[in-house]
Formats: sequence, structure tokens, C-alpha cells
Amino acid sequence: MKSSLILSALLAVALAAPPALAAPANPAGQPQARSCHMAGVEEALRCIKLPVALDYARPAAGTLSLHVTVAQALRESARPDPLFVLAGGPGEAGSDVLPLLSTAFRRVRATRDVVFIDQRGTGLSGKLECEAGADDDATLSDDQVDLAVRKCIGASRVPFADYTTANAARDIEQVRRALGYGKINLWGGSYGTRLGQTYARLYPASVRSLMLDAVAAPDQVIPAGGRDSQAALERLFDGCAQDIACRKAFPNLRAEYAGLLTRLEAGPMKLALPDPRTARQVETVMTGARMLGTVHSMLYSPGDSRRLPFLIHSAAQGRWQPFVARRNLAADFNAEGSPATLLHLAVVCAEDVPRLTPALLASDDSPLTRSLGGRLPGLCKVMNVPAVPYAAPARIAAPALLLSGGQDPVTPQHRAEDAAHFMAHAQLLTAPNAGHGVSQLGCAPRLLRSFLDHPQDKLDGACLNEIPAPTFQLGSAGPQP
Repeated sequence: MKSSLILSALLAVALAAPPALAAPANPAGQPQARSCHMAGVEEALRCIKLPVALDYARPAAGTLSLHVTVAQALRESARPDPLFVLAGGPGEAGSDVLPLLSTAFRRVRATRDVVFIDQRGTGLSGKLECEAGADDDATLSDDQVDLAVRKCIGASRVPFADYTTANAARDIEQVRRALGYGKINLWGGSYGTRLGQTYARLYPASVRSLMLDAVAAPDQVIPAGGRDSQAALERLFDGCAQDIACRKAFPNLRAEYAGLLTRLEAGPMKLALPDPRTARQVETVMTGARMLGTVHSMLYSPGDSRRLPFLIHSAAQGRWQPFVARRNLAADFNAEGSPATLLHLAVVCAEDVPRLTPALLASDDSPLTRSLGGRLPGLCKVMNVPAVPYAAPARIAAPALLLSGGQDPVTPQHRAEDAAHFMAHAQLLTAPNAGHGVSQLGCAPRLLRSFLDHPQDKLDGACLNEIPAPTFQLGSAGPQP
């Protein structure tokens, strides 16, 4: 069955790291390396399979195969300290973000190896996912989708309790040792910033520096981010009201949005529309959760969010086609590239939901996250993973660069500020017009390289202010020029 509806709401960040531990021994021997071609990259790379312990506390539990992709430095005089890339989610694989080689890391790779790890349970490291079926989730109710996910969980024989952030961090140490690297640099995006902080606390002697983009605070809980998400939506509405063309095109934007929510709160809408991909007439079900999930996901990217006024206005006029077409993007992942639903649940159900108290939900309430907050506990009961106790975060000694987007709906600047309290040498830079992710924009690739070359030096991030805000979409032709 397609799990895109759940995934569009579940992609997120955050949590704390356990105390430092000694490096475990590799239980399964040597890595196997080969030349390979991967989607999103033209040249050949090195693909490595490394056996790691399924449960580091119980060596007899067996092993799993970890996939690692290495893009070797372009210059012969490469620096000895590579950059390890930790993807987001949880559920995204390192092999999913390989295109960052030509954007965020194009300057870094000149002098350093760039190592992408498919976290256990993602991508080519034994992806934990529900198999696609014949049913299209667009025709199912929210309850039916949740039932299908529960059946998928129940059919799995995977020991979900072994798929924690701490074990993923231990896997990183096995990769470092197996590839013969000394100290390493870490880049993490979104959830990858949680994993990066966890690794730095577990193995401080192995870390030269950290670069964290869209930073998760140590005490951040999924999905208790309603206030941040609502603030991002309000900024969008204010931006439209302050833009002459957007205000003229959509003078009643807030009222139209509220009207759609009121209509969908009364019950799902059955829509008969031409499929935007095939032009075939199909029936789809629009629910409040689906509308809000789509709005929330679009807020991650300013270029995407500035299409929202047009989509909301069109839907309010009874023309749902543009909105449904945008929602379908979440279902258009191919089987290899979609995030790993069950891995996401394994992490969140063990590390976040146990701290998702009614008081926290009430204090951080927003329609954008309310549905997910109500649905996750039921899914977690079926996952049946033990809670990972929250531990006060130890101080990170390695130099750290923390990047935030001024329009980020889930990890805005105050989350990076909270994380920096537990770092001895943190630099915080914000790109005012960026969303959930800064590294690939404007001057950021140059700043990453400068930081890696001299991590103790203060960076001048003023150039991030020059990243422009995208224009609003006013009609079917797309954004304004």
C-alpha cells in the first residue's frame, strides 16, 4: 500500500543523545567495496557494504548490511578528514541525497572525501517500508490508511527496537573505523542533526567538526511543533498581504483558508477530477488531515509555499485540481527513493512519543500538527518499541556551524539557539529567506568549505542575507518572473 499520506506528515526532526560510550568492536569483519553508478550523480562512485551488529548489546543477535557511498576527493592532495553526510527524516537515506554533491558539497569535495551513509532501515541498508499495493490512498479515508499501516507493521518481523538513533550513531563509528579514517567532519540535515549530535556525544574523540543544517534542539519532540508551523503559515499570509500583486489576486486569503478547514472539519469531500498525471477522470477523497498535511509540507520550501495562496484560492473557488496535483507529488516517489515509513515510526515511537504528553500537545497546539499528534500514539502501540529514556545532553567540544532558515516551519532559529547551549564552540548563521535547509543555497556552499578548512575561525555569514525570496504564484502559469 502507498504510505505517502503518512509520510507527508511524519517527516521531521529532533531529540537528545545518550551518554558517551566506548566504540564497539566490528562484529562481522571487512567491508566489501565496488565501483558503482548511483541515481543523481553522473560519475562512478565507491559503494561499500559493511556488516554491523543488529544489537550492539547482544552480539549473538546477528548483523545487518549497511550501505555506504563514497565520493572521493577530486584533488590528489586530499585532506585526511572526510565529510560524513547524515540525511533527514528519520527515514531518508544517504543515497537519496547524493545530488547534494553538485550543490551543497561541490566545493567541499574538491579536497575531501564525502561519505553518504544509508542509515540502518533506510535506502539500501535494509529499508523498512510497506510494500506498494493496488489501492491508491487518495480513495481511502484517514482511518483506512492508518489501518493499512497497522497491518503492515503487524506483518513485519523486524526487531524495531534495534533501530534507534544511538545504534545508527554506533554504525557511523563502525564505518569510520572500517574505512580507515581518523577524525571526521559531520554534516547533518534536519533529523540528521539529531543523529550528528548523538554521534558527537558518543564518540567525541572521533569528531573534528560538525555542520548542522535545520537544527533539531536536544529536547525537541515530534510532532510538538505546532507553534513553529503556525508561525510560518502566518508569515506566509502576511507576506502575501504585503505584496501588491498577491494581495490584489487573493484579497481574502485567510478567510478562504479558514473556510476550507471548516468545510473539511464537517467531513471528507469526494472529488471527481481529471488525474493531473493521466487526464483520466478519477475520484479522490480530500480530508482535513490531507489538506493540512499538504500545506505543512509546502511550508518547508519558500519556493513551494509561495504557491499556496493560488492553491488555496483555487480550492476555495471549487477548483481543487491544482491542490490535488501538488498533493500527488508526495505519492510520486519511486519505491527506491521514498522515505522509510517503518524506520521513521521505529525512531519516533521510541524517542519522541513517550514524551508527547497531553500538556505538551495542548501548549503547542496547531491545526497543522493536531491530526498527527492524535494518530501517532495509536500507530506506536502497534510498533510496540520500548521507550528510550531522555538523558540530559552532554556538552559537545568540537567546533560546530549551525544553519537556520528564517522561514523554516519545523526547525527555526530558536531550535539552533537551544542546541548551541550544549556546544562549546558553536557559530549560528541564519538565511532570512530560506526554509528547511540552507546548505545548497547562495553562498552557503562556500561557507561550508571555509568552515571545514578553518573550523575555529569566525565566519562572515552576511552573504546569506542576499538569498532572495521567491515570488508568489498568481495563476496557472506559475510564479511571477
